[in-house]
Amino acid sequence: MNRLLAALLAALTLLSLTACGDTSPAKEPEPEAPPIEEPAPPPTEPDPLGELLSSMTLEEKVGQLFFVRCPAENAIEDVNAYHLGGYILFGRDTKDKTANELIQTIQSYQDAATIPLLIGVDEEGGTVVRVSSNPHLRSEKFASPQRLYALGGMERILADTREKDVLLGALGFNVNLAPVADVSTSSGDFIFDRSFGQDAQATADYVSAVTGQMAADGMGSVLKHFPGYGDNADTHTGIALDKRPYENFVNGDFLPFSAGFDRGGDTTAVLVSHNIVECMDADLPASLSPNVHHILREELGFDGVVMTDDLAMDAVSAYAGDGAVAVMALEAGNDLVLTTDYRTQIPKVLEAVENSTLDKAVIDTACRRVLSWKQALCLL
Repeated sequence: MNRLLAALLAALTLLSLTACGDTSPAKEPEPEAPPIEEPAPPPTEPDPLGELLSSMTLEEKVGQLFFVRCPAENAIEDVNAYHLGGYILFGRDTKDKTANELIQTIQSYQDAATIPLLIGVDEEGGTVVRVSSNPHLRSEKFASPQRLYALGGMERILADTREKDVLLGALGFNVNLAPVADVSTSSGDFIFDRSFGQDAQATADYVSAVTGQMAADGMGSVLKHFPGYGDNADTHTGIALDKRPYENFVNGDFLPFSAGFDRGGDTTAVLVSHNIVECMDADLPASLSPNVHHILREELGFDGVVMTDDLAMDAVSAYAGDGAVAVMALEAGNDLVLTTDYRTQIPKVLEAVENSTLDKAVIDTACRRVLSWKQALCLL
């Protein structure tokens, strides 16, 4: 009996377990999620300057880095022979010419160029007037900034700037190597007559106003002479040594340059002097000093075109033992080389690239900046 009961209990337990099993209907399979589509890459921004740069030969790129004194002979032929970036005209080039003669001369240079030329001139007003010194082009010379300010304040300066830009533009110029951004308050300084003649802040206000007007007029401006001339001697005739402390530059000389960067924007370039500035580089002229260019780029944040003062000046001629001073200038960080001696210097730069003593990336970076400046000036 006990055995029969045990068997029955075992059977009931098994039946109970079977009856209490999961009797819910089978679940439908989950539908497969659609495949996740990768987002399309953003459209590539057009880079016409990059395309132009990649299409250029090394000779063409190097030539673009030379903004040279217009030669007395073979000026038209040299535009293409050396692929020049631009010509700077001096009094010799404008003397006794009528407006139409000068227009036709400049146009002949442009017609010879594959890439439009920078055509520059020093028309500061006062003691440096390459165009208005010719009475055929203007009845009287443009006055100095100091004289203009005394006559009518900043309003007179802006009106004069506008008149310069209109005249120069009509003649075919697209760059005026002005304004002078040097701070000088002493009539005994070499640079005083060319400067605004007031303290750093007043000079900064002047530079800001002038570069802003030039930008509005589509005229390229060149702030000179970085890092600030101070009371130094004339570097056309020899070396000038600046012994002022760095704080003087930070609190004074740099202010007009920074003001010009901010207001002039893409149409503004900077010219670096040949002064040896002891607190920045005791061994090299500023124009050939990597550290001076580092300060300009990194501490002041300038990313536009930087150019040398004329490399034919006595103050720099002794620093390149093999004569390749333009190579030193490009290695230091300049984008444009100002020189009379381009027929010698361009081959030396090409040789330095070809034998790998000058990095080709230096050429590409400088050339792109030059092309960008030309683009900002509506030349490209």
